[in-house]
Amino acid sequence: MTKKQLRVGVDLGGTKIEAVVLAPDGRELVRRRVPTPRGYDESIEAIAALVEAVERVGGEKGTVGVGIPGCIVPATGLVKNANSIWLNGRPFARDLATRMGRPVRMMNDANCFALSEAADGAGAGAYSVFGVILGTGVGGGIVVGNECLVGANSLAGEWGHNPLPWMTSDEYPGPSCYCGRCGCIEAWLSGPGLAQDYQRRTGEELGTHDIVEAAAAGEERASAALALYHDRLARALASLMNVLDPDVIVLGGGLSNLPSLLDHVTQLLPRYIFDAGSIDTVLTTRLVRAVHGDSSGVRGAARLWDSKKNFVQS
Repeated sequence: MTKKQLRVGVDLGGTKIEAVVLAPDGRELVRRRVPTPRGYDESIEAIAALVEAVERVGGEKGTVGVGIPGCIVPATGLVKNANSIWLNGRPFARDLATRMGRPVRMMNDANCFALSEAADGAGAGAYSVFGVILGTGVGGGIVVGNECLVGANSLAGEWGHNPLPWMTSDEYPGPSCYCGRCGCIEAWLSGPGLAQDYQRRTGEELGTHDIVEAAAAGEERASAALALYHDRLARALASLMNVLDPDVIVLGGGLSNLPSLLDHVTQLLPRYIFDAGSIDTVLTTRLVRAVHGDSSGVRGAARLWDSKKNFVQS
């Protein structure tokens, strides 16, 4: 791309497709959303039409980057692990590029989130950033030196499908996960995971929002559920820090907005990170909330063309 070219980003979600046009200086020029169709060919047509629509408003064509809820197998160019299951096993980047008549860069949506926050969000200026999405699922992306780490198998950052560290006897083996295993971080720390854990412990069915409201009102069982959530998130992040030790961890997704989440988890982290024999652990890693919120994914997709490596190009 040229430095003066517009950048178009697309975020393919389960219910909506969002597109944004960024000016060369990073300013947002236009943003639009359409419902996500449930079909492969229909998704390609919807994305192509949306890109053409936002480019008309922007006044010119730009580069196109797309974030998807899955990843692409490097050896084959086929999508895997997508919860939009009609994408799996298909050459999505290649087919979309053919439809649009130009190259497309494509990457996992959590990586796009991390790239956005590292570029001009909560992790701006940091060398290493881990972006965490806490929502209906749990995802992650790693950015080092302004480049996304994708990995040999396109699995870098998929911390949600590691087991929750240091499970207690009443936690083991953990709830079942859609991936076929038990005890995954996603099964504990996603919105549905929090609600299901509350139901297991109390026998009462409450949604995440209701649990938060009950805890704010001083309800003991809801407060205990959130305290457990804080502790489990601290354990999961500490295990990540023992491997990656990033400068910044950026939290996004709906659950990142839980009241006092950052304060509680920051206080708990020293209990779990590797620091043998230390009495007073002082953390250098900053734990922060995303600046761009649910807009980060689409902004990061637009920035895929800033990368010199580690991307899938049709």
